[in-house]
Amino acid sequence: MKNFFALILSIIICELAGAIGTIFTVSAIPSWYSTLIKPALNPPAWVFGPVWTTLYALMGIAAFLVWKKGWESKDVKIALGIFATQLVLNAAWSVLFFDGHSAFWALMDISALWLAIALTMLRFERISKPAAYLLVPYLFWVTFATYLNFSIVILN
Repeated sequence: MKNFFALILSIIICELAGAIGTIFTVSAIPSWYSTLIKPALNPPAWVFGPVWTTLYALMGIAAFLVWKKGWESKDVKIALGIFATQLVLNAAWSVLFFDGHSAFWALMDISALWLAIALTMLRFERISKPAAYLLVPYLFWVTFATYLNFSIVILN
């Protein structure tokens, strides 16, 4: 039962990062974001919510699998520290892009985010291969999001 609550808490923490992003996103979509020129592969707005909700859940499960290996382990602490860093960078992107109206600084952030996810995966793999594999869709999506962000910088 203890593990079940830890798993739920881990998922909630990750979903909260998404909720923070949503706070800054919702009001900017109809006003600022809708005025931007977007690349040809830009998905419809309704796609982002379900994709991010799923990715945050996978991130939470991955973090739980690593945490479960023992908080007293130095490797676990380092891995979860890098994970926390990428979670902060993830939330910061929405603030920079949607609230700050700065596609350029958001691009700088998402580039650092991509690197932090890759480092997280490498650290997670040492502790729990399934945890690392759960982050693969996240890395793919952030790679695509980086393309979108870069394209918006170029087009606007």
